Amino acid sequence: MKAMAIKKTSREKTAGLHEMGTLRCDVCGEDFFIGHPPAQADKLVAEKQAKWLEKVLAEEHERDKRHADRIELPE
Repeated sequence: MKAMAIKKTSREKTAGLHEMGTLRCDVCGEDFFIGHPPAQADKLVAEKQAKWLEKVLAEEHERDKRHADRIELPE
């Protein structure tokens, strides 16, 4: 199982993932859970993933692309 960012407003399930925090898109205000598989839950990794996700969300707005309900995070 991979670490995922899951849109709070989606119907996607966070089952099996340990919630590491929430990130809000600076442009549209959409909230995302950052979830890790329990055996791999790591706060420092989650902080790096949040920074990565901020950039991805901003780039999607630049390209007029909608945010996906689930975004796989790098390790």
